Amino acid sequence: MEVRVLSGPPILKFMANTQLERQQDGTIKITITLTQDKIKSTQDAVILDLAKQINVAGFRKGKAPLEMATSQLNPEQVREEVLKRLLPQAYIEAVQEHKLNPIMNPKMHIEKIEDGKDWIFYALTCEMPTVELGDYKESVKNLGAKSKIIIPGKEEESKKPPLEEIIKAVLKGAKVQIPQVLAEQEADRLLSQLLNDVKRLGLSLDQYLGSTNRKPEELRAEYLKRAEEDIKLEFVLQKIAEMEKIVVDEKEIEEAIQKAKDPAEKENLSANKYMLAGILRQQKTLDSLMSLIS
Repeated sequence: MEVRVLSGPPILKFMANTQLERQQDGTIKITITLTQDKIKSTQDAVILDLAKQINVAGFRKGKAPLEMATSQLNPEQVREEVLKRLLPQAYIEAVQEHKLNPIMNPKMHIEKIEDGKDWIFYALTCEMPTVELGDYKESVKNLGAKSKIIIPGKEEESKKPPLEEIIKAVLKGAKVQIPQVLAEQEADRLLSQLLNDVKRLGLSLDQYLGSTNRKPEELRAEYLKRAEEDIKLEFVLQKIAEMEKIVVDEKEIEEAIQKAKDPAEKENLSANKYMLAGILRQQKTLDSLMSLIS
């Protein structure tokens, strides 16, 4: 079950015990125990709300005696609704209590749910890892120097290396530990995108795997590696942008929106200006790296 909550305003404390574990790769595990009294009070409120939506023969909707209405409720539905109400709030409280700054939606795992007992679950998340760039400017300049061609009796010729080579040189000297939970989340997104593309071609995943002669675990490993590389590049470029004070102003964002090829794309960009600003900043950072080669 995924809770799409990263942070929120101050909330009232309630009966929840939390434990924090920072794993070596940067993954943060928050174990949260919800006490039975909080579960019971929430469960009572859920039952009252759901009972009002039950149709009972001989009564107008929501007017049947509570006992008759609740007898028709699905216990799993009640439990699911209780979780929906408690998990996001408990996670936000834990984030605030431990003064965390998550950069992803948490992965929620139910560990123990028993009637009449405390409920235990844990959330996996992470913060921005430390990025060590190394001497990226020197790496790029050296790459440019190697691309110069000297022909006796002629002027020195220089051909700029492709962007892929520049990126490779920058990443080679950079150090950043990618949290496994973040890499797995990105791999899941990439695989979901792949599955949608495969379906549009009228193929099943098994047919696709057969045509590419790969096993599911091989495909997963391939996309996990790709996810780690993509995330590392994003973090490194973000750090370079901070070092070089590269920013994107509102005018640049509006100009990019106006260049959209159709109204639908323009509307989408207008609704996602923060994402667009990130893309533009990344492109400006890449242009800055290219400019290091004379």
